[in-house]
Amino acid sequence: MRTVDSQKAIQKKVVISACFGTFLEWYDFLTFASLAIYFSVLFFPADDPVAALLASLGTFGIGMIVRPLGAALFGSLGDRHGRRTIFLVTIVLMGVSTVFVGLLPTYEQVGLLAPALLLFLRILQGLSVGGEVGGAAVYLTEHAPEGKRGIYTSVLQLMGPLGMMASTLQIILLQQLLSEADFKTWGWRIPFLLSALLLAISIKSRLNLHESPIFSQLRERNAISKTPLRECFRDRQTVARMALLFFCVSAGGSLLFFSAQVYTTVFLKTVVKMPAAQASALVLITTLALFPATVFCGWLSDRIGRRPVLLAGLISGAVVIFPVFMGLLHYGSLATPDTTMIVILLLILVVPLACITGPQTATLPELFPARTRYTAVALPHNLSAGWIGGMSPFMVTWLSVHFNNPLAGLWYPTALLIMAALIGIFFLPEVRDRPLDQ
Repeated sequence: MRTVDSQKAIQKKVVISACFGTFLEWYDFLTFASLAIYFSVLFFPADDPVAALLASLGTFGIGMIVRPLGAALFGSLGDRHGRRTIFLVTIVLMGVSTVFVGLLPTYEQVGLLAPALLLFLRILQGLSVGGEVGGAAVYLTEHAPEGKRGIYTSVLQLMGPLGMMASTLQIILLQQLLSEADFKTWGWRIPFLLSALLLAISIKSRLNLHESPIFSQLRERNAISKTPLRECFRDRQTVARMALLFFCVSAGGSLLFFSAQVYTTVFLKTVVKMPAAQASALVLITTLALFPATVFCGWLSDRIGRRPVLLAGLISGAVVIFPVFMGLLHYGSLATPDTTMIVILLLILVVPLACITGPQTATLPELFPARTRYTAVALPHNLSAGWIGGMSPFMVTWLSVHFNNPLAGLWYPTALLIMAALIGIFFLPEVRDRPLDQ
């Protein structure tokens, strides 16, 4: 009985530790994106506002570009030196670089050194996130109880929306409490400085963790890979599954997250012309609905398998995106917008997203052998998040402008989801019952 209780206590600590890191990642992500317009004035020359804004957005984007490099670096180190060690390193690097953004001098104070320091910190953030994302999934799954990996790991996926909500609400509150001048002068620093509290909690929780039992077994058997990255690309099955992860599982998750959680708000504000506060409130309702839906889909994947739940998400996502956004345009453009129908349509988008995010965390490590699992998960997942998911805002906007049709951009996520669904139908294996120590 004492052993069971002890095991449950360890598992609880692992969940909390993993969740804080993912929460901090998304908190930082949206905070930086939301404040890009202020950074363009604070950290870049003011003589050309457009060029300054583009430079600010480019600095934000560099974090996404270097994520795969961080995945390759920290993934390889995690397979060689242990999940726990690298799990601690990535959160420290991510948290410290985030806090230091709030301490940076401005362009007016130190000139070109200001954007250089900002760029350096964004590179550190991107590198650390690249290692954190895969590491959290691997570490959490390798601690999960047998038969409950799906529901146990699904909570990690809740941290993205929760981090974004926390960032958004905090910025709104600060802008209401402070004058515009005060917010531009010093108020923008507060969200970054407050992340120090999250960092302290994360470090404390991770210092108390033990090594993953799977990695401990590898160490005891002297079966640790010396060159995990090279080993990944030498094994045909691992390469094939990395491609499957890139084009199917991770791509589907990032595309649906963008469509359901990000673009819906943009669409309601810019195309439907709904008041910003009302649009944000409606999307917030669906975000809250995503939490239990994700956990349910994780639980369902433990019962019927990862494959049917993931395929249901990919196929339904490809089918509903266009009708949902057409409905949002119709019901939002009425003389009196039908908010009830808008909420129902937004909830429809939650279903395919939950089908992907629920089983995704468990699926990623289950696809790969223990020796190279960290590397094999982190690299394609971060590449997909950056290249496919990260390109979504640009591609959707460009297509809509090019064809002078607010719905034309939706062909980007729809076409890629169709591709992901077809790949999944033919190649996605069932991995629910796969032993993790192999």
